Amino acid sequence: MMTQLRPAALRHGLRALATACTALLIASHAHAQKLEVTTSFSILGDLVSQVGGERVKVRALIGADEDAHAFQPRPSDARNVGGAALVVVNGLGFDDWMVRLARSGGYKGEVVVASAGIDTLAMTKDDAHDHGHDHGHDGEKANDKADARAVDPHAWQDVGNVRRYVANIADALTKADPEGASAYRANAERYDGELKALDAEIRAAFAALPAERRKVVSSHDAFGYFGRAYGIRFLSPVGVSNNAEPTAQGVARLIRQLKAEKVPAVFIENVADPRLIERIRSESGAQIGGTLYSDALSKADGPAPSYVRMMRANLDALRQAMSGAN
Repeated sequence: MMTQLRPAALRHGLRALATACTALLIASHAHAQKLEVTTSFSILGDLVSQVGGERVKVRALIGADEDAHAFQPRPSDARNVGGAALVVVNGLGFDDWMVRLARSGGYKGEVVVASAGIDTLAMTKDDAHDHGHDHGHDGEKANDKADARAVDPHAWQDVGNVRRYVANIADALTKADPEGASAYRANAERYDGELKALDAEIRAAFAALPAERRKVVSSHDAFGYFGRAYGIRFLSPVGVSNNAEPTAQGVARLIRQLKAEKVPAVFIENVADPRLIERIRSESGAQIGGTLYSDALSKADGPAPSYVRMMRANLDALRQAMSGAN
C-alpha cells in the first residue's frame, strides 16, 4: 500500500527539492563563469590559455598572422579590454598602447606584464628610434625613455624567457581567481616541463651545425633573443620595427655582406611583405629558406597555431636551410 504524504511533509519535501535544484544551478553557473582575460597579441594569448586551461576565456586583440607593428586599436577594442577581468601585456615597449586602451575602456585592475624579470637585450640607437610598436607614445617623453634604456621587445623568441612569462601568468591568474590556484599551478608546471624540453631540443639541434652556417637573413630584426640563446646570427634589412623603411644603401650593403659571408638562406616572416626579401634573394644568390614566425602565430590550420609549434616550425625551417649544401 502506498503511503500518502501529509500536506506539511509534502511542502517540506518540495522546498528541500527546490533548494537543492537552486544550489545545483548556482554551482553550475559558477563553474561555467570563466575568467575573461584580454591579451595584446596571439602568442601571449596562447600562453595564457596554456596556463588558464578551462577556467579562462582568452581574447587576443591582434590575431593569428596579423602584424603587431601595423595594428591600430578600434573603439570596440577599448570596450572589450575595459570589460576584462585581467589584462596581460608583453611589455618592453611592444604593446604600451594596450595600457592606455585599457584605461580608456574603464579597466580598473592590474595590467600584468608577462616579461617582468627577464634578462633583456639592448637595441641599437637606430632601432630604438625606428621602433614602431608604441602606437603613439607622447613624443619627447617616449624618446627620452628609449634613449635611456632601449630594449628589444621580442623576448618570447627565447624559450627560456617564456618559462618566466608562464610563471608570471600563473601568479596573475592565481591572484585574480584564488579558487583556481591549484589548477593554474598544475597547468604551469606541466607546460614549463614542455618548454624546458623544447629549449633543450633547439639548443641540441643548432649545436650540431657548424658555426659558419649558423647565419640567416630575416625580414626584420625580431630574432635577437633567438640568436643570443641558440647561437644563430640573424641579419636584417630593417630594424626591430617591421614598418621601418630600409634605405637603398643599407640593402646594398646587406647584399654585399651576404655574398661575402656565403649566408645560406633568407627567410620571409608570416607578418611581413615578401617583396624586399625576394629582391635580396635575387641579387645575393641566397635561397629562400621558407617562412619564420616572429610576432604572430599561424591560424589554427597552419604550421604554428601554438607557441610550442611555432618554435618547432622555426627550428625545422632554420635547420633545413643551414644544413643544406652551398
